[in-house]
Amino acid sequence: MNHLLIDVTGHVATVTLNRPEVRNAFNEEVIAEMTQAFVELGLRDDLRCVVLAAQGPAFCAGADLNWMRSMADYTYKQNLEDAGRLATMLQAVYECPKPVIARVQGDVYAGGMGLVAACDMAVSVDTAGYCLSEVKLGLIPATISPYVIRAMGERAAHRYFLTAERFDAAEALRIGFVHELVAADALDAKVAELVKTLVNAGPEAVKLCKKLVQDVAGQAITHELTQMTVQAIADVRVSPEGREGVQSFLQKRKPDWLPSKPD
Repeated sequence: MNHLLIDVTGHVATVTLNRPEVRNAFNEEVIAEMTQAFVELGLRDDLRCVVLAAQGPAFCAGADLNWMRSMADYTYKQNLEDAGRLATMLQAVYECPKPVIARVQGDVYAGGMGLVAACDMAVSVDTAGYCLSEVKLGLIPATISPYVIRAMGERAAHRYFLTAERFDAAEALRIGFVHELVAADALDAKVAELVKTLVNAGPEAVKLCKKLVQDVAGQAITHELTQMTVQAIADVRVSPEGREGVQSFLQKRKPDWLPSKPD
């Protein structure tokens, strides 16, 4: 791939945005490569999680300026197709069967906010800045909105969608957009800590938990939802992994999904 670096070590894949000269901004090629990468990594049985990282001082600045210039002359149909490709990329990250950790080493703007929000968890350096800047250009953060609103909450979205204010990493943590703040020299250690917890958990259980959150979040607690959760736990209890997990706990031994060597 031309714009991504992909490294697989043990049970962990790291996908790194590699366009530091343009602050890792999106264009059509980046979107296509990201979509392909997350679809393919999601199908690999040997992987337990994916880390999304970036090179350079910024994590992602949203849309590439040259790409934006070309979009200025797009027809309505071309704009629909273009936005559809971005939506597909975000969905590929969000629905990846493997948990995805955003390793945020620098500023996050516009479409980059959607990318972080589509990940399951985010660890940020304490110096990173965040901004939903679309209204400054007369645009709206429509394609990224399902993910960003889920990540920061409706109330915070009302403010930051409308004002396009830049906010700091402490505010990103306060509103729940990121999970952890660390100094730059502690970023990799914190990501590694989360990776270890994911690698040590039952891989099928982690996959099902990710989907469970997506299916249950925001839903009314109805009879149908309750029955879905009842069936879900019953299915897991009789699954090979569920049986192995319970038996290994009762027998005070390690479950068979643990790697032979620590990752």
